[in-house]
Amino acid sequence: MMNYDVIVIGSGPGGYVAAIRASQLGLKVAVVEKENLGGICLNWGCIPTKSLLKSAQAFEYATHAADYGVTIEGEVKPDFGAMVKRSRDVANGMSKGIQFLFKKNKVESIFGWGKLTAKNTVEVTDDKGEKSSYTAKHIILATGARSRELPNLPQDGEKIIGYRKALTLDKQPESMVVVGSGAIGSEFAYFYHTIGTKVTLVEFMPTLVPNEDEEVAKQLERNFKKSKMKVMTASSVESVDTSGDKCKVTIKTKKGEEVVEADIVLSAVGIAPNTENIGLEELGVETDNGRVKVDEYYKTNVDGIYAIGDIVAGPALAHVASAEGITCVEKIAGLNPEPIDYGNIPGCTYTSPEVSSVGLTEAKAKEAGYEIKVGKFPYSASGKASAAGQKDGFVKLIFDAKYGELLGAHMIGGNVTEMIAEMVVAKKLEITGHELIKTIHPHPTMSEAVMEAAAAAYDEVIHI
Repeated sequence: MMNYDVIVIGSGPGGYVAAIRASQLGLKVAVVEKENLGGICLNWGCIPTKSLLKSAQAFEYATHAADYGVTIEGEVKPDFGAMVKRSRDVANGMSKGIQFLFKKNKVESIFGWGKLTAKNTVEVTDDKGEKSSYTAKHIILATGARSRELPNLPQDGEKIIGYRKALTLDKQPESMVVVGSGAIGSEFAYFYHTIGTKVTLVEFMPTLVPNEDEEVAKQLERNFKKSKMKVMTASSVESVDTSGDKCKVTIKTKKGEEVVEADIVLSAVGIAPNTENIGLEELGVETDNGRVKVDEYYKTNVDGIYAIGDIVAGPALAHVASAEGITCVEKIAGLNPEPIDYGNIPGCTYTSPEVSSVGLTEAKAKEAGYEIKVGKFPYSASGKASAAGQKDGFVKLIFDAKYGELLGAHMIGGNVTEMIAEMVVAKKLEITGHELIKTIHPHPTMSEAVMEAAAAAYDEVIHI
């Protein structure tokens, strides 16, 4: 029986990052993985979807080449099979990169299904059904999540699918209903619509991307509708009839029921944590609504057992899982890491236009009792955005009127998923609006819109 300081179950962005950091801190580490190193994010989520979205963007540029003074002779066509292959190649390359990092950092990989059998013991069942046991003083659960299924929307993997199948369809569907407009739903809706699939995007809440600021959500809806995507908000899928060649999707709207026919229905209604059959009940590890209960350093109620990522409360985001993993192992190693501030977590949606945000929305700031100043700068007034042909969008900043502290940043437009990190740093350092105004931003850049939005909040804006 092999003994380690730390065993991590799951090698996604929470698990593999925790393992590498633990090894850097001098601990003997092993990672148990049932499938591919890198978990869902690298293999079936963040990375391969961004590859598909880049392919869609390249196709979009090609079809609008004339707008940039470029003439393309002949018809420009999307090659769906080649797009999917490129996506898989990118994902495979990233997974191999984790293998390299594990070797470099002396992290051992154990392949199979990991399950807690005692406080300090993990039993691993390999693909042949053979069981082996390993012990560790500390065991970190990082088993991630999967596509959530609704009772009236059961996934059959053929006509009603989840995000994983959407990445590897054999052929491009002529039509698709996407249920749910969070990041996953909106990104797939954008991808398939851009390459020519007739997409209907259905959202139960009044706006798309419901966690985002209302103005951002409305701008995204305008852009989707301008591109001729059918968008149905405040609507719910009641049932799907898959008995014929096409799916007949019954959708309840404010005006009554509507039936939409489609080749494929993509269910993107959230995720479910992978907490089954990993030994939680047997060891008495406490859970709440399916998620493992932990303290600020990710300790469970059972000594020596920890949990991070999508199986604990908080935003189900790759970068959050990574941060949790680092915080967890640094505490295990005897350091004194600062607990994560969950009020300063950036979120990104990689549609076109892109969406990003951090902190309180305008509505949430008012609900919290703040007196606020709001500054907004449109991309239509940005020289770089005009030059790039991306004039749709804006940067919106929210400040505490009393102290000038940044409360939230909300962006939609080209490059905003790269720009949001500046706002995370600003918020962490409690930068005021006037300090942002006096921070010189390079010209011409889209990031100038941050400085201008801050200036707009204090009636000092120059370019609008």
